[in-house]
Order: sequence, then structure tokens, then C-alpha cells
Amino acid sequence: LGIPAMDVRAILFDVFGTVVDWRTSLIGELTAWGDAHGHRADWTGLVDTWRGAYAPSMDRVRRGELPWTKLDSLHRATLREIAPRFGLTGLSDTEMEWVNQGWHRLRPWPDSVPGLHALRARYVLSPLSNGNVALLVNMARAAGLPWDLMLCAEVFGHYKPDPETYLGACRLLSLDPAQVMLCAAHNNDLAAAQKLGLRTAFIPRPAEYGPLQVRDFGPEGAWDVVAADLQDFAAQMNVAAPSPSRRGLG
Repeated sequence: LGIPAMDVRAILFDVFGTVVDWRTSLIGELTAWGDAHGHRADWTGLVDTWRGAYAPSMDRVRRGELPWTKLDSLHRATLREIAPRFGLTGLSDTEMEWVNQGWHRLRPWPDSVPGLHALRARYVLSPLSNGNVALLVNMARAAGLPWDLMLCAEVFGHYKPDPETYLGACRLLSLDPAQVMLCAAHNNDLAAAQKLGLRTAFIPRPAEYGPLQVRDFGPEGAWDVVAADLQDFAAQMNVAAPSPSRRGLG
């Protein structure tokens, strides 16, 4: 397979877009909920604009314009700001919170759960997401994601691609960066991890942004592994692993 010998003990995963299909999940659920409760809105426009504010809102935290703020709170602030633009008005606080919690209920790509289960036989698995702990726990329970622990921006008080996230994960796992791999569908995430010595794996998700997708159709760096999806990634990594038994940390 051409995979170099690696002593990888733990694999970290970007989650939004890599493991779960946020766009189709949110548009589908909100459309059905709106139909059932009499709320008419441009759900596709709302979801795409909501996601479009994701990086800029985290940038405000990184620049110190906002104090540390978890992603749930950033999502809620964005939703309140943009909802009227797309016809979503008159919601109670409870309804607004239910809509915001849609990020907790995202569905996995079809290959994600079987791929993760195959990998977990040999490797310690964790998200390394900009989501917060409660969001990721609820998502894992709803989607059946078999994480060993929850590492995320909230744990470190930093959003990716700040080095504190990647290196903090290695520190908590008591592993050298070269023993930790990041798997992501986003080249910029992998580039940030690679600079710090982590191993890298790219899988494409060309439908992540639907018709708005403009990047990440293929690998743009010298990543250690390039796979078609998480099941292909598991097949490559399990073949490449030097031992058939799962090894401990540290």
C-alpha cells in the first residue's frame, strides 16, 4: 500500500465534515421540524450561512475580541443574528435552543461508524474538534461514534489550528506527536498538525458543502495516508499496524 512504517498509537479526528454530515443532517432535520410545527424558512440558506459564520466567530475568540467562548454559545449567537434573514421568526427560547442543538444530533457519513469500530480494535480514538464536550458527547451517543475519550477545543481553551489543541492532545495521551495521527477531510487542519510533528491522514468529503464546495476535493499536502473514506482508512491502517493487538498509551 505504500504506507511508511509508523508507530501510531492514537488517532484523532476532525468531526464536522470528516465524521458527520452536518449540512444534510441540519437541512433535513430542520425542514421536517419546520413542516411539523408551522415554521416556514429558507432552511438551506440558513444552514449554509450558519456554517459560514463558524470560522469568523472562532477567529474573534483567537484575536481576543471575545473571551473564551464554547462553540455552542458561538452557534447560538450566530443563529439569533441570522434567523430573521431567512424567515425564521417568532421562536420561543426553547425552540431556538432546540434548533441550536441540531449540531448535537448530526448524522455520520455511512462509512464512519464501521470505519471507527475497525480502527478502535488497534488504536485509541478521539475527536479533536472545535466542538465543545457536551456537543460531542451528545453527538457520539446519537450517532454511535465509539470514541475512547473526548478531546476538543473546550478542553484546551483554544480553537484549531492553534498549536495548543494538537500538542495538548498529545500531552494528555502521554504520546509523542509522531505517535499520534490526525485524520481530517480538510487540508488546512492536516497542515497545522503536520507542522507540529503529528502523522496525518486525508479522506475527501466532496459533498460536505453541497454545491458550495470549493476546496478539499483531494489531498494538497504530503500526508502519510490518503484514503477514499473511513473504511478504506481503517483497512490501510490495520494492514500497516505492526501488531495485531491493541496497545496501551505511553
